[in-house]
Amino acid sequence: MSKSVLVSVAWPYANGPRHIGHVAGFGVPSDVFARFQRMRGANVLMVSGTDEHGTPLLVQADKEGVTVKELADRYNRQIVQDLAGLGLSYDLFTRTTTRNHYAVVQELFRGLYENGYMIKQTTMGAISPSTGRTLPDRYIEGTCPICGAPGARGDQCDNCGNQLDPADLIDPVSKINGETPQFVETEHFLLDLPALADALADWLKARQDWRPNVLKFSLNLLEDLRPRAMSRDIDWGIPIPVEGWEENPSKKLYVWFDAVVGYLSASIEWAYRNGTPDAWKEFWQNPEARSYYFMGKDNITFHSQIWPAELLGYAGKGAKGGEVKALGELNLPTEVVSSEFLTMSGSKFSSSKGVVIYVKDFLKEFGPDPLRYFIAVAGPENNDTDFTWDEFVRRVNNELANGWGNLVNRTVSMAHKNFGEVPTPGELQEADQKLLNLAEEAFAVVAEALEHSKFKQGISHAMHVVGEANAYIAEQEPWKLAKVEAQRERLATVLWTALQVISDINVLLTPYLPHIAQNVHETLGRQGVWAAKPQVVEVSDDMPVEPVGVGVPELGQQYPVIMGDYQEQQAKWQRIAVEPGVPLEKPAPLIAKLDPELGETGPEWAPVQA
Repeated sequence: MSKSVLVSVAWPYANGPRHIGHVAGFGVPSDVFARFQRMRGANVLMVSGTDEHGTPLLVQADKEGVTVKELADRYNRQIVQDLAGLGLSYDLFTRTTTRNHYAVVQELFRGLYENGYMIKQTTMGAISPSTGRTLPDRYIEGTCPICGAPGARGDQCDNCGNQLDPADLIDPVSKINGETPQFVETEHFLLDLPALADALADWLKARQDWRPNVLKFSLNLLEDLRPRAMSRDIDWGIPIPVEGWEENPSKKLYVWFDAVVGYLSASIEWAYRNGTPDAWKEFWQNPEARSYYFMGKDNITFHSQIWPAELLGYAGKGAKGGEVKALGELNLPTEVVSSEFLTMSGSKFSSSKGVVIYVKDFLKEFGPDPLRYFIAVAGPENNDTDFTWDEFVRRVNNELANGWGNLVNRTVSMAHKNFGEVPTPGELQEADQKLLNLAEEAFAVVAEALEHSKFKQGISHAMHVVGEANAYIAEQEPWKLAKVEAQRERLATVLWTALQVISDINVLLTPYLPHIAQNVHETLGRQGVWAAKPQVVEVSDDMPVEPVGVGVPELGQQYPVIMGDYQEQQAKWQRIAVEPGVPLEKPAPLIAKLDPELGETGPEWAPVQA
């Protein structure tokens, strides 16, 4: 039986359109991984959705003069279109304002509460003096009281990795408007992390294949575990399912408690929408299933500490014991795959600061695969990476267009012109066999890289084969062979060899460049869907669940989701034989070259800053 692989992708906030910094961290790497696993025959479930609770949406709704629900609906739809346009092959991309999500989140909270891992405490909460609204920990910055680094957030210091409380910060200020927050006493539910510390440490210390930066950061978090607030003084969010709290309109669950539960709730919704309501259990309850979580580095703590702790507590595996609850014992992450930041002129992409290139603008002008290629080959996999238009143009023109596109176009053009079909090869010479062997061996090399989320290493090796194939063409000079009738068999052999290697390279590049891969598939005279595209589908919030409390979503709301039929695609991780006699048409240019001036000026909608 094929292995089951859950691909859990960070939930983008629905407080604005997504920029390319977002999809560099969570979007493209996760899709490359999911597409590769499907090609290898794995049973893949890739889920995510828009994160629609918390203060950021309230702040943006105030700015735009709309209700928070109107804002969430608008940006949910925009984000769905952007991510589908980028070709991200979600089995379900949903949203957090569904009745199902509310019900699953409340079940997780209830289970932790009944097992003793949600404790009630009076804490110091940060309030905006000008609005009276609660300020989330992450919206407060100041100097770290432990290491003295500036810019520490109210939940953690990225410099030393320690967990913080907003009241601990030196000279705290609100990131929203720069004012000094007011701290007041307030009662909340806290996740009892100290009671889960031993179980969490045992699990973390057994991780071996994680990216070193992620594992080191996660292990450092164990040194200062304190109870962490999981509810907030806010009127927008999921009601707290405890008697006396669920009808309180100003107390809701913390958005980061609700967001990570989304991986589970989305899996349950996917199973329902596919008519197999128990299918989610294969990915969450089968101990042989594997789960990979993709995000930017600023979200590591929630995925390597908070979410695993919640799963352990729900199963009664902490110091307080407890029972396995209704959803069963749920799998902990196999790996947390975190990327660094994609920056622009040294600054982190930020809509609020005007340092931004929106996905929708990028797709409209350049299409999806040039961006996917740039992120894969030059993105922030292990280090912060600066995006420049000059580097983007260079990569597209020199590598994609001149390298890969030119190899496909000139080879197929020569085969079409001289034979009209895939030619029948004669006896292979040493140079032919050498190139064919290199291409065949690349399947294992690139697979090893992708299996360990080393996306840059994988695509670099695939492009190395592209370079060798181009060198082979230059060395064999088929245009000269075509002028000599006695060399016709040799011409056929060279072109067949090149076409077979192009077919091989197309397999290797399919997870990275699915749209171009489909075009290459057709250019080689093949029919049908090679690399499936995601689809946007309108659905109704009609699951048979009963969330409790004030402000739960209405039954029957309509919303768009991303789904896809990826089982019917032909893409497989193996050599697909190029069959002699298959008719070939004169190919259209595969990849458009960009105007070199673009590298100096940028487009009108995102010009290079002088």
